Amino acid sequence: MKRPVLIALTAALLLATALPRPLSASDHADPITLGTLEAGLTGLFAFPDGDRMVLALGVVRGLTSPGPFDLEPYEYDIHMDLHSPVSYASAEDRARYGGTVVEPSGISPDVNLRFRLNDDTSLAEKTFEGLQSTDGIEVWTGIRDDPFILPSFFGTNIVAIVVSIPMSAFPEGQQDWIIWGTTSEDGEQIDHVGRANRTQLGRFDFLNTLPPSEHVKAIRKAHDSRERLSKLVGKIFPPLVNLIELQFSIRHYDFAPDVMIYTTRFPPGFPNGRRLSDDVALLTCQNGDCVLIESAYLQTEEWPRQTTNDKTFLTEMPYLAEPWPPKAEQVKEPSTGCWPVLLIGFVVVLLALVWVLLRCWRRRRHAP
Repeated sequence: MKRPVLIALTAALLLATALPRPLSASDHADPITLGTLEAGLTGLFAFPDGDRMVLALGVVRGLTSPGPFDLEPYEYDIHMDLHSPVSYASAEDRARYGGTVVEPSGISPDVNLRFRLNDDTSLAEKTFEGLQSTDGIEVWTGIRDDPFILPSFFGTNIVAIVVSIPMSAFPEGQQDWIIWGTTSEDGEQIDHVGRANRTQLGRFDFLNTLPPSEHVKAIRKAHDSRERLSKLVGKIFPPLVNLIELQFSIRHYDFAPDVMIYTTRFPPGFPNGRRLSDDVALLTCQNGDCVLIESAYLQTEEWPRQTTNDKTFLTEMPYLAEPWPPKAEQVKEPSTGCWPVLLIGFVVVLLALVWVLLRCWRRRRHAP
């Protein structure tokens, strides 16, 4: 077999393993299409209100219907690690992630807040584990305005789970929290949310079904395979390298678990937790990930870009803005997985093979 053809076939095999895999669920504004909207998490927030910690977990993006929905099969969890040390020595990590988790492989939940919802969005069941006292915990569930600052989600709602926890429920002197949320069905994790605008990025789709303790290892594996792919494609069809690097390549700053770090050591606000009003599109773009900014300008001709929510937030429970009135029956998204990404991959391979065959044909034609 000719060496160029062998390289092309090798690139095809690497492409199959290196590019994002099909999934049936994803986070808010994720490029992967959701097969079941009710399984998808839209965002995670953590901020203080006096002597209480407020957590908000969003479920089901782009709502225009009052329901009912298909929420009953799923468990929605908010996990907290209270033991893993967090360093604040790196200014880069503080700006991007809120801090540095010293031992990512040691992340595990000390606190777990589990919720089941009825199809009408009311609370069906709640379970609190790992807290010193649960008597003062307040829980609110229902439909609220989507707080995500992105044009495609203006005028739409989400299903929200909002929890207000007295700080006295945590160990005395607790200053640091590592927080993440998950959706699961029959014990199998479907979706994950940690720091805003992380698993929304196409290069991180594989993190959705993994616990945070496995994230860095998985990211390193993806980095190695995609780097090999980029080098091979560079030899075969150089123009495609930019596409791979922009969309799929792992950056030097990506080797961190997808979790939210919240601490009382510094003022609250993204990336130290996340307030409802935080413009995460701008804040993450300032540190390397600008897909939300670009998406905002693609979705509207409005300039300058809107940097505040399309409704006013409340100052007390449930904090999220009042919901928008129903517009139409909710349209279910087809379970297509990430076929657009795979289509791009197949096109890459096809073009590479065509290019290699043309080179071989030209060489043979001009051979003496």
